[in-house]
Amino acid sequence: MKKEEILNILKDKISEKILTLENLIAETRASSNDTKSSMGDKYETGREMLQQEINNLQIQLNEVLKQRDFLKNLSAKPSLKAEKGALVKTDKGLFYISVSLSNIDFNGSKIFCISPDSPLAKVLDGKTESETISLNNVAQKILQIF
Repeated sequence: MKKEEILNILKDKISEKILTLENLIAETRASSNDTKSSMGDKYETGREMLQQEINNLQIQLNEVLKQRDFLKNLSAKPSLKAEKGALVKTDKGLFYISVSLSNIDFNGSKIFCISPDSPLAKVLDGKTESETISLNNVAQKILQIF
């Protein structure tokens, strides 16, 4: 497995998310400017709702920016144990301990991108090949770590 290629795919996905959120914020701000009127409370309520939407989008953007920064510091070097940046193959799936993001398809394999803070990553942490872990009464054997 080429972790560097997988890492680049994740970075691209994060960049797309950042661009989408920035565009949504800009569009929502433009909508907010369009509602300026002296017609009274009805318009003030609408503007407040738009401001809340902008705030929610900004929170999402801040989280994605943190993910981007985390990925910048992630190494694509091979790992000997399950840790941040490790690609762990178990008998149940392929897990990349990086950021929580949608699954990615890579060379015909589905890779689940999980946060180091996720329950699965915490159970995997420090484990090595051929060890068995259990989460929610489901046992998984670690087959390979990249």
